[in-house]
Amino acid sequence: MMRRFLLALFLIASAAPAFAVNPDEMLKDPALESRARAISAELRCMVCQNQSIDDSNAELAKDLRLLVRKRITDGDSDQQVMSYIVSRYGEFVLLKPRLETKTLLLWGAPILLAVLGGLSLVVFARRYTGQPTGSALTSDEQARLNELLKK
Repeated sequence: MMRRFLLALFLIASAAPAFAVNPDEMLKDPALESRARAISAELRCMVCQNQSIDDSNAELAKDLRLLVRKRITDGDSDQQVMSYIVSRYGEFVLLKPRLETKTLLLWGAPILLAVLGGLSLVVFARRYTGQPTGSALTSDEQARLNELLKK
């Protein structure tokens, strides 16, 4: 019974979210820490690539979290911090890319694909609507059908 309880407790604890920000990284001022967390939630971990640096345990993510906090304590605005990080690591570091001329295809691709898919469905449906799908009935089959319908 105790083993089952410990196993259940372990499984529940392992499903809890793991936060990568260590207490020694946190800023003393709650307002600054809140800004740092908001910024780091928008930055991609270059090692994990599908996690924000706020959620990642990678060393590079820790370095980026520390860099964000340093820039904030040096007096940079949120936009200045983001611009600094992007200038060093490129647009890929952003989890949500900015809407600019070079990212228009990225933002427009889902809409373009949906429109093209819809148009192809319309063309396909029109092409095959009303066309017979089988062969004509033979005279014996027609006679049998007429016989069955009279009953």
